[in-house]
Amino acid sequence: MANLTQTLLKTLVELFYPSNCVTCGLAQTPDKFLCDECRNSILPINPPFCHRCSRPFEGAIAGKFSCPNCEDYTLAFDCAISIYQAKGLLRDLIHRFKYGGQYYLRRLLAEILLHAMRDERITAVPVDALVPVPLHPARRRERGFNQAEALAKLVAKQMAIPMLDCIERRSYTQTQTQFDRSERRRNLRNAFALRKNSVVVGKNIVLLDDVLTTGSTLHECAVVLRESGAESVRAITVARG
Repeated sequence: MANLTQTLLKTLVELFYPSNCVTCGLAQTPDKFLCDECRNSILPINPPFCHRCSRPFEGAIAGKFSCPNCEDYTLAFDCAISIYQAKGLLRDLIHRFKYGGQYYLRRLLAEILLHAMRDERITAVPVDALVPVPLHPARRRERGFNQAEALAKLVAKQMAIPMLDCIERRSYTQTQTQFDRSERRRNLRNAFALRKNSVVVGKNIVLLDDVLTTGSTLHECAVVLRESGAESVRAITVARG
């Protein structure tokens, strides 16, 4: 009876709110956000790419390797997994979700993160908890929500993994987009801390954010988790800038 009720509800929703591609508007089957053509226009990260930060490279590079950026800096996270590039359509979808009031796009972006969770760099070690990268309270009020937290809730539910909102952002830093990597690190220094009464000792943590650019934000969050006793810290993002 319950299944029949759910089927009827889905039918009614589809009747009055038919599914369409969120980009081109082409009619789709229920719960499908992108048509095949638009989905295929999203740029994947194919080998060769940096095993540490997923930065893509052109040319022929055999086996696992670390890019110059990862070799030049000591990173607190073990690896950061992104399966798509933050360009074109995907970059637009992320911006529409974060700044354009299109909150429903979280479901599409969460699907991408679920694919990232199946990467061998994640599956190699059991995940004890997902931790979203936090926003400063003032910026959260400006935006109305924390995009990383919204995505982490969906991924955690689908994978039956706890979500820990255990990191807080204490400093209201300037936007990172105008800075290079060194400036980003200085801008974020001591910006994060472990929330009171949070326990991460011995846990294998996966940080979650929307976009990885230089890795500075993930690094600073990972520093907090490592210093608080986390066993391992890896990360996933919707896209790689």
